[in-house]
Amino acid sequence: MTATPKDTAAIESWHAHVYYDPTTRAAAAALREQVAERFPTAVLGRWHDVKVGPHPQAMYQIAFSNADFPLLAPFLALNRQGLTILLHPESGRPKDDHLLHALWMGAVLPLDATMLPEVSTPHG
Repeated sequence: MTATPKDTAAIESWHAHVYYDPTTRAAAAALREQVAERFPTAVLGRWHDVKVGPHPQAMYQIAFSNADFPLLAPFLALNRQGLTILLHPESGRPKDDHLLHALWMGAVLPLDATMLPEVSTPHG
């Protein structure tokens, strides 16, 4: 039996998590500058120089719209300079988005699933 396909309209936006360590921080900074220059609507998150949430190492986040995906995702793929990047949709189901619906560029890193709720909580 085939599962019913999920509706892509559930994807509200995207996140890219750019992972780095002390030896690759300069490459991560260069990529961040390039993204900021070329994609002004993308929101660049804080530098997290230590593990945070489900992420196993230092990283920063890039939040971007569905409209930016067709250009930003290929840009990251071609310009990641060996960095590992987790790209995932924001569909209101953080655990599924990070663990099942994710796209990895570079090494697949182990995420801490216990830090991811099944459903997003509304902000406000």
